[in-house]
Amino acid sequence: MKKMILMAAIAACLFTTNAFSQKIKGSDTCLPLTQTEAENFMNKNKGASVTVTGGGSGVGISALMEGTTDIAMSSRKMKFDEKVRLQEAKKNPKEVVIAYDALAVVVHPSNKVNNLTREQLEGIFTGKIKNWKEVGGEDLKIVAYSRETSSGTYEFFKESVLKNKNYMNGILSMPATGAIIQSVSQTKGAVGYVGLAYLNKDVKALHVSYDAGKSFVEPSLANAKNKTYPIVRPLFYYYETKAEGRVKPFIDYVLSAEGQSIVKNVGYIPVN
Repeated sequence: MKKMILMAAIAACLFTTNAFSQKIKGSDTCLPLTQTEAENFMNKNKGASVTVTGGGSGVGISALMEGTTDIAMSSRKMKFDEKVRLQEAKKNPKEVVIAYDALAVVVHPSNKVNNLTREQLEGIFTGKIKNWKEVGGEDLKIVAYSRETSSGTYEFFKESVLKNKNYMNGILSMPATGAIIQSVSQTKGAVGYVGLAYLNKDVKALHVSYDAGKSFVEPSLANAKNKTYPIVRPLFYYYETKAEGRVKPFIDYVLSAEGQSIVKNVGYIPVN
């Protein structure tokens, strides 16, 4: 009995030590969710300290390769070459889906355009459509904002909306999602894309059609959950298999009923 109590005490100490050193880095889309999850986790586990920083999905995965983060947040699946580099570094990554996110296309609140088809969005972000009057708006030059290339959101938008066509030359790349919100809110002809949780009154979210204009759907939690809104993607955590014991308490919390209620409250779609 004494031995069991001693083992439990050692395990508790190890948990506290590992949690104290736990670092999470990567996707700006995952950032507000993971920060909230970490705050609640630390409130429930007084000895724990979880540090969460953004920078983009590619930055998080690179940090995992370098051993400078315990968990990489990503809004896209890990690329083949990233998996190869991890294997070459004798690291075996494990993938966990922690939530889903709808990607909203946003414009300045004064913009009269409310609906765009996927084809129109492709034209705008590849540079073929240059003026809002071409899509039913006023005679105003389109100013397109994008995430930078290290962003998983950049990759997903290119894959889902542009059908893997290249972004226009000279597109304005922003280092963080918050910077897109700020830029679009201050520029009348602007358009950009952000995760659903970042939407606020400073920008207007457009209704999007993936059926050539037959139906336009608003980006919302309900529409993402019932799968009528077309631009939805999974959000991932990646970690080394050998670090599973260290990261599992936090990941288990995120996937718990309480953690998934936080997912919904922050503005994302729960896993179940």
